[in-house]
Amino acid sequence: MSKRLAEVARKVGVSEATVSRVLNDKPGVSDATRQAVLTALDVLGYERPTKLRGERAPLVGLVLPELTNPIFPALAEIIAGGLTQMGYTPLLCTQNAGGITEADYVDMLLQQQVSGVVFLGGNYSQTDAPHAHYARLVDVKLPTVFVNARTEGIEVATVSTDDTTAAEQAVTHLLQLGHRRIGMLLGPIDHVPSQRKLVGARRVLDAAGEPLDDRLIVRGLYTLESGQAGATALLDRGATAIVCASDVLALGAIRAVRRAGKRVPQDASVVGFDDSALMSCTEPPLTTIRQPIEAMGRTAIDLLVAQIRGAVSSGIELLFEPELVLRASTAPVSPLPA
Repeated sequence: MSKRLAEVARKVGVSEATVSRVLNDKPGVSDATRQAVLTALDVLGYERPTKLRGERAPLVGLVLPELTNPIFPALAEIIAGGLTQMGYTPLLCTQNAGGITEADYVDMLLQQQVSGVVFLGGNYSQTDAPHAHYARLVDVKLPTVFVNARTEGIEVATVSTDDTTAAEQAVTHLLQLGHRRIGMLLGPIDHVPSQRKLVGARRVLDAAGEPLDDRLIVRGLYTLESGQAGATALLDRGATAIVCASDVLALGAIRAVRRAGKRVPQDASVVGFDDSALMSCTEPPLTTIRQPIEAMGRTAIDLLVAQIRGAVSSGIELLFEPELVLRASTAPVSPLPA
């Protein structure tokens, strides 16, 4: 019992005495706190006391892509915690390669009669992926929020990092260090965040009189292996610096530089994207673009709850300013050998 009290109290941010009052149906606790404690019981997998079982909290679907990119679990933790504190029970739906699809999860969530859904990356960010299941959500007017950009024609409230600005920051930094052969290691060609990053990179390089060589654009999957393969190709084509569309890709790029018998940053600079956990602890610590995930997560919650409470979603996309975090994986370009 004491372990349960402590875990629930920690999850909600209240005292164990408050949790005990809720579980024993005693007065002296606000309705919001009571609901948050009951929701925390659900999330942590504890059974409610018999007399409280009829008070199950409204459900919200939280749909994640594969968990190879640590930024998505970090976002999920922020959003799930915030929803719990507001009295909602998040249902975590994680996609796996060859497993349950997004469309399958939409079917399940509609059957569960959820109050709303938050998607953290998915088909909506790729122009060539299936989108029909989103139309079902719009048709039934289910409150829905996307995180991480969307394609045109899907009128759903969206929270995104400004990818164009992110690439501008990264490329400007590398130009200031003297790099001119700057490679772009991006996601698939139909991936909207990658398309936006490419727009930003071209804009800065064109303004500097150094148009981007198309041979220095490599696309792939958001995996360590794809990062290594893509960076190997870019190094072979003369890139002295590589801008990556994720930190995972950047770690693959660093491995590629080392496999080529070179050093980061002395022989090749690498910039990541996300500033996910432990990027300050890599060797070398990674220069990267930080997504403001705390603010983005809170805004996603606000947009969803506003819809649940009756506000009409206009399909607006809110863009958040990224931040260049300078560490040790970038340095001035090495002079050419005499």
